[in-house]
Amino acid sequence: MPIARLRDCAQGFTRLLSDETLPEASILHHGRALLSALIAHDDWLPESFARPDPQRYRQYLLHCDALERFSIVSFVWGPGQRTPIHDHTVWGLVGVLRGEEGAIGYRQTASGALEAVGESRLKPGDIEAVSPRIGDIHAVFNGLTDRPSISIHVYGGNIGAIRRSVFESTNGRPAPFVSGYSSLDLPNLWDRSLEA
Repeated sequence: MPIARLRDCAQGFTRLLSDETLPEASILHHGRALLSALIAHDDWLPESFARPDPQRYRQYLLHCDALERFSIVSFVWGPGQRTPIHDHTVWGLVGVLRGEEGAIGYRQTASGALEAVGESRLKPGDIEAVSPRIGDIHAVFNGLTDRPSISIHVYGGNIGAIRRSVFESTNGRPAPFVSGYSSLDLPNLWDRSLEA
């Protein structure tokens, strides 16, 4: 069953994070391989977690570790949709499953203002990392104007419950927010009856 790909990824991150002494750089290195294996195939994401919304991007929870050490989320972007400038406060890996995702990175200057530090474009199979240590502030957008894009994100915590910030583009002033999720249900990773 294709959903086993998501289960394998969740189990891989569970094993990886069982070593509480592992430095972030190692988590990102080994986690990149786990996410890469997941997004190498576009046959596992249930349709209900791939639906765009005409008004705003969707953030569907696919799995959250029981200890909230990590979460796996599908982001579904309609044409032209984008996030505000925001941070994460935890490490994260972003991999494109379908379409194209763009991001503009920012850093705060000594005065608190935001300064753009570059733009990236990710295509299917590409992965980008974020964290407070390596760069945590960005705005993300669908790189395609004519169809949805889907990216799979893995974060070092339950990202929908973490208090984070959005930033005003003119002065860099932060405002707190908690993103939550777009869905109330989770994919069933644990029913192996169809595999038997």
